[in-house]
Amino acid sequence: MHVHDILAAIPLERDAATPLFRQLYLRMKEAILSGAVQPTVRLPATRELGRLLGVSRQTVLAAYEQLMAEGYLEGAVGKGTFVSASLPAAARRSAPRDVAPPLVRPLSARGEAMASAMARVRHHDGPLRTFRMSMPGLDLFPFEVWRKLEARHWRRREVPLGYGGAAGHPPLRELLCAYLKASRGVRCMPEQIVITNGSQQALYLLAQLLLAPGEGVWLESPGYQGALAPFAVAGAKICPVPVDAEGMDVAYAAARYPDARMAFATPSHQLPLGATMSLARRLELLRWAEAKRAWIIEDDYDSEYRYTGPPLASLQGLDRANCVIYVGTLSKVLFPGLRLGYVVAPPALVEPLARAKAVVDRHSPIVPQAVLADFIQEGHFARHIRRTRDAYGERRIAMLEALDSRMRGILACGPSDAGLDLCVGIMNGLGEEEAAARASAAGVDLRSLSYYVNPAAGPDCAVPPGMLLGFSAFTPAQIRAGVRRLEQALVT
Repeated sequence: MHVHDILAAIPLERDAATPLFRQLYLRMKEAILSGAVQPTVRLPATRELGRLLGVSRQTVLAAYEQLMAEGYLEGAVGKGTFVSASLPAAARRSAPRDVAPPLVRPLSARGEAMASAMARVRHHDGPLRTFRMSMPGLDLFPFEVWRKLEARHWRRREVPLGYGGAAGHPPLRELLCAYLKASRGVRCMPEQIVITNGSQQALYLLAQLLLAPGEGVWLESPGYQGALAPFAVAGAKICPVPVDAEGMDVAYAAARYPDARMAFATPSHQLPLGATMSLARRLELLRWAEAKRAWIIEDDYDSEYRYTGPPLASLQGLDRANCVIYVGTLSKVLFPGLRLGYVVAPPALVEPLARAKAVVDRHSPIVPQAVLADFIQEGHFARHIRRTRDAYGERRIAMLEALDSRMRGILACGPSDAGLDLCVGIMNGLGEEEAAARASAAGVDLRSLSYYVNPAAGPDCAVPPGMLLGFSAFTPAQIRAGVRRLEQALVT
């Protein structure tokens, strides 16, 4: 087909939002790339093509100019306009029935691991329903205060808007250091704190830095499933460790995986069982790590919320061998969308960790860090923690009372002295899968205990049928209504 006929047949939509010159440019580019119009072919003059298409010469001229700017066309005054000779010749497009399927390029082994690592992890989805777990009470957050602090920064332009240090905003690191010393017994200097995009990024960076493929990492089972993915991507050997009333069974892990390179633990409040690691277990874990020159990652994700006494001191505060890496998040105490976490690293690890952070995303956004620094400096952070601790304590009592009143003998409550969630055992013979399906149909959001069991774990890590129910994001009235729906679902 002659080039004049090909271009004259270009469909243009007169009433479309896309300008005519843009439509013509796109259609001509497609004709060139598909091989319908070959390199070195001379195109019609702008006036002639405008007449063929029923558009103005200016429309054609604008399309030609854009194609010339991008290298598809070339030309000179008095010589005409040609498809660029430097373009490789393209075969003419075959009929649709002969078109080969697109070439699928496989991922690397590392890419496959990364793409599949979070497949099992369930994320919060859809509108908030009782009893969504691990959710802070957003109804209690002072968003107006936060808005004013952020507006002040934009108005005064006090925060550097260029690139910042990979380790984070210095004033925030100083304030977090003071807070962690006072409230958690963490032993550190501001220079040891590296700000991350949530604790998930912290775990990814630490796994990449500290674990070689095949090296072992202890993971609680049942435990936090989001922790499994970073270690799996690093190629680590996953070593599931059972949990009992005293927390991670350190003796079990040391006997079965004595040469592991790392242990990941939640000493203050184990997810999902709610246990607190005993002092004897903490000291045993520290002795193992020191003797084996191994690392301990202490995930202290919701330690601010303890209802039967003051928060327990951190494991890091007991460390004298610089083997504990303390990881914290602000998702539970403020709001998950903030995506700010932090690492308190042993001194020798700070610089490598900051450099690794720079590889991933240069640095975390500076303005939210600056707003949070003001939020802490001006006392809003401490007031918010006190307010939410009181409110969550009230919500916890409402949950326990409602379950005792309506579901005694059906559900058995586990430890409830800390955190945002309550672990309950199923006592009436229902399986987890059936209980979860009934609850979901009744509008109740929960998570079964088997979800938290490591896929690689053996029978030593088995858990009885149970569920995790969140109470922190719901008022007492909402909790009582949710328990009624749960009763109807599980009893009828």
